[in-house]
Amino acid sequence: MIRPALPADIPAILAIWNPIIRDTAVTFNPVEKTPQDLAQILSDKAAAGHGFLVAEYLGMVVGFGLYGQFRGGAGYAHTMEHTIVLSEMARGKGIGRALMTAVEDHARAGGAHSIFAGVSAENTLGHAFHLAMGYHEVARLSRVGFKFGRWMDLHLMQKMLA
Repeated sequence: MIRPALPADIPAILAIWNPIIRDTAVTFNPVEKTPQDLAQILSDKAAAGHGFLVAEYLGMVVGFGLYGQFRGGAGYAHTMEHTIVLSEMARGKGIGRALMTAVEDHARAGGAHSIFAGVSAENTLGHAFHLAMGYHEVARLSRVGFKFGRWMDLHLMQKMLA
């Protein structure tokens, strides 16, 4: 089941997100989220009309997806960027596909024309997933992320929603 994230989901979301932040090159951000950070993100997304959704499986939150405006300013008001993160338990069950579809539908309903994903070059599964979901690589940004003592590339992938 895909549904809007609630404040009560914060511990489960952190339990999924922080190991990804801490232990992988999926994100270049090395700073783990706090409950206060996540509460603010939930509040900001709601105020902006942007989605923050969770996926439940067997009664547990096993993934989440959120999106927001790609860049600041009115000229980018219809271009979004998303984040999708799944727990190990959720992988290979179609949950990521359902979550991505729900995020895209929410963005489309809010007037989004296109949506981007910034995918670490080291995240080959994420790259393949986005290709399978109809995203196209539109740019490769060389050595823009630094984590674990090394520089990493970022692939920008885009899908038209309108």
